Amino acid sequence: MSILPDSWIRQMSLEHGMISPFVDQQKREGTISFGVSSYGYDARVADDFKIFSNLDSSIVDPKNFDRNSFVDRKGPVCIIPPNSFVLGRTVEYFKIPRDVLVICLGKSTYARCGIIVNVTPLEPEWEGHVTLEFSNTTPLPAKIYADEGACQFLFYRAENPCDVSYKDRAGKYMGQTGVTLPKL
Repeated sequence: MSILPDSWIRQMSLEHGMISPFVDQQKREGTISFGVSSYGYDARVADDFKIFSNLDSSIVDPKNFDRNSFVDRKGPVCIIPPNSFVLGRTVEYFKIPRDVLVICLGKSTYARCGIIVNVTPLEPEWEGHVTLEFSNTTPLPAKIYADEGACQFLFYRAENPCDVSYKDRAGKYMGQTGVTLPKL
């Protein structure tokens, strides 16, 4: 398995719609950078957020998720309470090729502020807006900026295509378009 370069990411995005909208160079004029990089793509977070709230003293249960555990916010910034958690989504819509696995890492700008970004791998033939998980590990409120870079996706090509892709399995998160909560 080898990592794929900017030229491949650009070609797959412009000719096959792998990333849409696609930004053909890293942008950073007064913003947290986003766009294609040497061996990855820095995606932006959209302006839709779900902030964990303890208003109803809910229990977080992935098998029986209570939608009242979140407060919805839309706007150019999101404030994550201390030692708390927020869900967002990418601006970009991804369509992953059958012989590719995508790994996501947080941006150093956020990591150096105690904000951790988590995303599970994007499996072969998965598509959708990526739900992003932001954890504020600090005892202070933390700010996330919409329409700016949030994380970097790295693309790895397998030596052979998989026998069964995410699309073949009809995965439960296939084609998601908003901030998607846990499904069983």
